[in-house]
Amino acid sequence: MTAPDTTPSTSTAPAPTWRESLAVYLQPRVLIVLMLGFSSGLPLALSGSTLLIWMRESGVDLTTIGLFALVGTPYTLKFIWAPLVDALHVPFFTRAFGRRRGWLVFSQLLLIGAIVLLALTDPARSPLFVALGALLVAAMSATQDIVVDAFRVESLPESEQAAGMAAYVAAYRIGMLVSTAGVLFLVSAFEGTGIGRQAAWMWGYVAMAGLVLIGTITALVATEPEQSVRAEAETRGEAAFTRVMHAAVGAFSEFLSRKHAVAVLAFVVLFKLTDAFSGTMTAPFVIDLGFTRNDYAAIVKGVGLIATLIGGFAGGYLARRYSLVASLWIGGMLQAISNLVFAWLSLVGTNQWALAVAISAENFTGAIGTVIFVAYLSALCQNPLHTATQYALLTALAAVGRTYLSAGAGYVAEITGWPLFFVISVVVAIPSLILLAWLQRRGHFEAVGPVKV
Repeated sequence: MTAPDTTPSTSTAPAPTWRESLAVYLQPRVLIVLMLGFSSGLPLALSGSTLLIWMRESGVDLTTIGLFALVGTPYTLKFIWAPLVDALHVPFFTRAFGRRRGWLVFSQLLLIGAIVLLALTDPARSPLFVALGALLVAAMSATQDIVVDAFRVESLPESEQAAGMAAYVAAYRIGMLVSTAGVLFLVSAFEGTGIGRQAAWMWGYVAMAGLVLIGTITALVATEPEQSVRAEAETRGEAAFTRVMHAAVGAFSEFLSRKHAVAVLAFVVLFKLTDAFSGTMTAPFVIDLGFTRNDYAAIVKGVGLIATLIGGFAGGYLARRYSLVASLWIGGMLQAISNLVFAWLSLVGTNQWALAVAISAENFTGAIGTVIFVAYLSALCQNPLHTATQYALLTALAAVGRTYLSAGAGYVAEITGWPLFFVISVVVAIPSLILLAWLQRRGHFEAVGPVKV
């Protein structure tokens, strides 16, 4: 492999002081992106890891749980309807709030309804209806992601991109923590009042549906991005079908015309696979190891939250301090090696300190890798006429690992046992590192141009 280039970024601007860095995070646009990051991260676990714990407690077997990774299909296919988000107006919403904000409010209201429907299902009696409800939540969540990603890329000036990405990813991870540990705490609290387990899970999900309103309020107080306003003006007067075709064809043809496009797309698919492969089974693993729901929730909520925040801002620092390719090497290797901590935990057994170390390592390295990865994907999207479509294509491809390539994780865990499973999850990272070296040798990252960090 090519050795990573660990030289600092070639920016001639002096390094900012800590006061200047903090001031950037307090800019209104960055704070808006932070709140939208929370709104984007909140629903993911509700159709993923949290749902898997609910199903495991309801007696669903590991093989079926592993197959539930397939309900993340909308995250993989969202680029198909992303041109509609780029091109079409939502009746009333677009006129009242604007091109991006109208879609934001519309998708969030649909997401609230989908979460409530999932809350009314019962994994013990009908896994099929649970799957359908989770699929609907994933579809509405993916639609929200399309709009939020476009809003973030278009609204932040270059001077605020690093802070915006770090804040977005940290808040995204916090949203995921709230919908994992937060739900588990709520379910335990409801059970403590005498409510049955099924009803407790239902009300836990209903509470999460209410938290989506945080994103809705944020969208209402935000300002429509100037890039979006200009792009809307350029296409005003065109027929709806024409706008959709321009968004779809333009986004794909422009990207596929780039050098090494196929290798780039493969790298996007594989970079987070090691994280997804192990992450799919982390919650069932912790429960099987003998930890209680509250043990897991307390550590994820406390130590895991701190590690996520530190990791998110550490990723932002790396993206600013070092070249893009060096940052990708660091993030890629860290998120792979951290899986060995869970192999160690499986040998240690039910030890809360060991669990805290493992969860901290997972959240810290995962946040670093995600911030750097988001920086790379953002750098690949350069035209506001189809920002949503291009970014949706890239993040949908990134979701292939989480949705399809990791669907057999439960089967692998059943066959190999937990220690070997997490060793295998480290080996899964090798193809992405080989592609990273190949792209580095061919000058891909120089061709991308300066990343707005």
